[in-house]
Amino acid sequence: MPFRQGYGLIDSALWIALQWGLVPFWAKEPKIAYKTINARVETVDTAPSYRQAFKKRRCLIPADGFYEWKKVVGGKIPYSIGMKDDAPFVFAGLWEGWKEPATQEWLHTCTIITGEPNELVARIHTRMPVILGQEHHEAWLSNQAGKEVLIPFPADAMRAWPISPRVNSPRNNDPDLLRPDPSSPITSNEFRG
Repeated sequence: MPFRQGYGLIDSALWIALQWGLVPFWAKEPKIAYKTINARVETVDTAPSYRQAFKKRRCLIPADGFYEWKKVVGGKIPYSIGMKDDAPFVFAGLWEGWKEPATQEWLHTCTIITGEPNELVARIHTRMPVILGQEHHEAWLSNQAGKEVLIPFPADAMRAWPISPRVNSPRNNDPDLLRPDPSSPITSNEFRG
């Protein structure tokens, strides 16, 4: 699941601790991170907050699932989305190093690239994180691949199911969050690609 702090692979053999919410190297303060948790694939190479990282500082962010919310009359229904075989995967990301002016300490941050949804996620939300297939990992990290690999992941390998609205609070962090929600008004417990 997306993290406040976790690890990202920044080259073929180096994992570093990263905080979610990219702080560009030129930022005056880290508060910008609240606005840079996701980078849109359409502008990731041109937007000032991301363009330098897109050219030089890419990463892979491991996950075993992610959440999206489906708008329905009267509110939203949270969904957990992952692979049919429960295998872990990676999001395409960017990372930055930012030095705190007062302390000279480094803060390493990241953003997840989002794009058009595949057929499965489109039933729930208008965007989704870019999941990179293993065949693109090395090319992404080495800057040999560009936006052409930032495409929707095949829906037929994925599944989605409604979960408890308890997921809306960061105070809740337990395995029951991922259980299908029997009180959901959605008639089908699970979507499969």
